[in-house]
Amino acid sequence: MSSKAALVFRVAAVAEALSWAGLLIGMFFKYVVESSGQGGVPVLGMVHGVVFTLYLVISLSVAKPLGWRPKTVVLALLSSIPPLFTWLFEKWALRNGKLDGPHRLTHGGVGLFEVRTPEPAGV
Repeated sequence: MSSKAALVFRVAAVAEALSWAGLLIGMFFKYVVESSGQGGVPVLGMVHGVVFTLYLVISLSVAKPLGWRPKTVVLALLSSIPPLFTWLFEKWALRNGKLDGPHRLTHGGVGLFEVRTPEPAGV
């Protein structure tokens, strides 16, 4: 289960970062370039709000299957506030084994940085 939880979390983290980026670009066109339209801010703002909420719910939902301690959960939730920090948190969590779950490879963990020795052919 932890591999599915890790995948769902990673997708949510990247989607939240991209929605932040889209909103920032829209706000740049609206307020800095001062284009005649809204710069897509109403739509991008709504999309970001929905993705932001989903990220918070998913972060809380995957905490137990992935074996996160309270400190990791708080960091995941706080990373949703500054722009693009959910992506940085996702990269940090992946590198530090926070997306592998408490039982790592025995129950289908991600194990992306686990060194595996190949089994001999024909055995």
